[in-house]
Amino acid sequence: MTAAPHSSAASLPVRRGEEPWTEAELDGVRGELKAEAVGLREEIGQAESQIAARLRDSVAEAGDDEADASSKLFEREHELAISRNTRELLEQTEHALERIEAGTYGVCESCGKPIGKARLLAFPRATLCVECKQRQERR
Repeated sequence: MTAAPHSSAASLPVRRGEEPWTEAELDGVRGELKAEAVGLREEIGQAESQIAARLRDSVAEAGDDEADASSKLFEREHELAISRNTRELLEQTEHALERIEAGTYGVCESCGKPIGKARLLAFPRATLCVECKQRQERR
């Protein structure tokens, strides 16, 4: 199996009235996404370490009163929720990078029309055009 060809900025779709992507713009978005992915992986690693430490502590502190136990349970659940959100953000970021490399970046995953360069510069992980995103949110 051969690697997918590296997509060119000029081949990415834009909405009517928008200037075509430049290589510098696409490289900027790619760099931003890669840096975010590195940071998110670090956050996930730190969160996993903290969660593991709290689980070890909870065994040692099994005799805590009910209020302390509830407080620690809440903290653990909060950390797990943050970790889940961070993982989802990492998945979205990696998906955007895959779409850039595949040459499908900027194509709405619902209707197939251009997402819009301005939208992607503001929110590089977008996978839906504004119209499809609004339709999704109304459901």
